[in-house]
Amino acid sequence: MAEEVGFTSMAGARAEGAAPEIGVGMLGYAFMGKAHTNALKKLPYMMYPPVARPTLAAVCGRNEEATRAAAERYGYARVYTDWRQMIDDPTVQVFDNGGPNDAHAEPCIAAAAAGKHVFCEKPLARTAEEAKSMLDAVQKAGVKHMVAFNYRFVPAIVQAKRLIDSGALGRIFHFRAVYLQEWIIDPNFPKIWRLDKTVAGSGALGDLGAHVLDLARYLVGEPRSVMGMTKTFVEERPLPDGSGRGRVDVDDAFVALLDFENGAVGTVEASRFCQGRKNYNSLEINGENGTIQFNLERMNELNVFWAGDEPKETRGFHNVLISESYHPYWENWWPHGHIIGWEHTFVHEFHHFFSAIVKGVDVAPYGATFEDGYRNAVICDAIVASSESRRAVDIRY
Repeated sequence: MAEEVGFTSMAGARAEGAAPEIGVGMLGYAFMGKAHTNALKKLPYMMYPPVARPTLAAVCGRNEEATRAAAERYGYARVYTDWRQMIDDPTVQVFDNGGPNDAHAEPCIAAAAAGKHVFCEKPLARTAEEAKSMLDAVQKAGVKHMVAFNYRFVPAIVQAKRLIDSGALGRIFHFRAVYLQEWIIDPNFPKIWRLDKTVAGSGALGDLGAHVLDLARYLVGEPRSVMGMTKTFVEERPLPDGSGRGRVDVDDAFVALLDFENGAVGTVEASRFCQGRKNYNSLEINGENGTIQFNLERMNELNVFWAGDEPKETRGFHNVLISESYHPYWENWWPHGHIIGWEHTFVHEFHHFFSAIVKGVDVAPYGATFEDGYRNAVICDAIVASSESRRAVDIRY
């Protein structure tokens, strides 16, 4: 089953001979730096036999003291405060960009020009125009490139993808998804970089919406038009340095309607103003033969309904625990029922990326490339344009 949809089973994962060592240079060491490093260290002994052995060649950050502390904590060999110097380091073969959104384009473009493979956090860029410059750079350089849309690598999402690709759901009618959090609802929460358009590009749209829009394209197909609305609930916040207050110029929430090329319709929503919601990324896909429902907060489960699969008196949704050895990636983890978590999606994601590097195969279609990151940015820009014009906007790549 894995080979049918492009996910390599571990039995065939080892490259010829010993797994090569691949040096990783990481920009950023905070939230995503921790998540990426954890995955890089787990990969060789959990995705076993490994297709590659990542080595922690270097870490880069603007604050030298904090960067050195991160290097000591995680085990990076060298410390840089200038990403240009890290890219020049011959031990760095993969440039892993976990920095803020305004630090995505220039370093990734430079790394590609230097012949480094590039892995970049989402959203790929602040605008579609910026994303296109990054896509052009990696294509010109001929390096492998991937955007960290890690939810493609949740085993339950992979299982849903297999079901859809097999035709089991039949014609798809609906895609609906929400990504809801609560963490900035306090009006006295400071204006951090995620609330600054010059740094982040957008708010909940790029931070959370980018994920569900990627899953929409991945699971259902390309949208041809969108109609969106964005909203900022708290328009002014305290500045982090205590020097006063600053205007919030990104969205706190958005909703959008999608019209897919295959005739399906979609609704997507993201907000950071939903009391009680911690990391509620939930989607549902309705087809002519059944329905699949997923919730990231219960990420090892799928709720599935099949039309006509049992007597009507007992027909209903089935909750399926995705933890059997024949489910995606589970042969690498624990006995069934011993649950894995959010951090393991990064292990699967990096395994996929290093497999593409070592074997010389495409990251697409199962990993998100810079092409996917660019298309995602086009859709995000179209949602903003639709909100401003109060009209539907066609998607043009």
